[in-house]
Amino acid sequence: MKKILLILVLLEAALIIYLLQARNLPKKIQNPVVVEYQLLKYTFANLKKYKPVTSGIGIENEIRKGTGFISYLYFFRSNGKRISGLLNIPSQPGKYPIMLLIRGFVDPSVYETGMGSQRVGEYFASKGFITVSPDFLGYGQSDKPSNDAFEDRFQTYITIIDLLSSLPNLNVGLEKKELTGFQADVNKIGIWAHSNGGQIMLSVAEITGINYPLVLWAPVTKPFPYSILYYTDEFDDRGKALRKVLAKFEQSYDVEQYSLTNYYDWIKAPIQVHQGISDEEVPVVWSDELENNMKDKKKEIEYYRYAGEDHNFQNGSWSLAVERSLEFIKNNLPK
Repeated sequence: MKKILLILVLLEAALIIYLLQARNLPKKIQNPVVVEYQLLKYTFANLKKYKPVTSGIGIENEIRKGTGFISYLYFFRSNGKRISGLLNIPSQPGKYPIMLLIRGFVDPSVYETGMGSQRVGEYFASKGFITVSPDFLGYGQSDKPSNDAFEDRFQTYITIIDLLSSLPNLNVGLEKKELTGFQADVNKIGIWAHSNGGQIMLSVAEITGINYPLVLWAPVTKPFPYSILYYTDEFDDRGKALRKVLAKFEQSYDVEQYSLTNYYDWIKAPIQVHQGISDEEVPVVWSDELENNMKDKKKEIEYYRYAGEDHNFQNGSWSLAVERSLEFIKNNLPK
């Protein structure tokens, strides 16, 4: 009996000591904090492993009829969200190749569906292409983007990757819209991109290894994050808020893993570049450097410079640039 009492006393004492020690443990041990690096999935190496999510393409109301083309609003889904865009088809029934059009930056407060690529889209449609322009999250009638500024940027790659995967469903959308006689040739796809859209498409070309002909007008090609810091002088606060967010980002992530300039080796697509020498948004030296980098890596590139031309080719060179773009796309599509 005495031995049992002694054992109970010792157990009680041990329990009291354990509870006292536990009470005095540092809080970080009692309540360990698990740090989740949510943006790691957007490094180029991880995006290369991304499996595209194929969506239907729903064609909705007619927007306008022009000379040689008809414009429609369309929707698809990416990353679980609904995204709107502008679809142009030639006026006459037939089987047509596809042109994916990626615009540059437009202020969301003034943006309308198709803005930034509409003129080019109408031209290509009148020349026998079905053109597809996504609005991106937060634009047009699309769902809201991420609250994280950098995730919002990186998700544009996912948007295009998923859209490329979904293009074969375009014919289903045409059929459901009862556009009888109209068919997309899903084996013939070209891409046009302007300004920041050029940055997006170069990144997607690296990540996916697509070999579709790629036309770039005044593309943004500087390393991340300089590619966005360069434009902060246009912000009301001169980029102060953005630099704070960037400093926090760099505490957790290696920016080199998010920069397209480190992955030129992955490019397989033939590229054509158009650059205005008087462009105040994208300095001509950026496109000069892109050409040199592509040639150093034995990549296929054509490069045209336009004297006195601005960022949007409004000083007389637009027609020549778009004609050259059309010829390049046609010559590099599968026969």
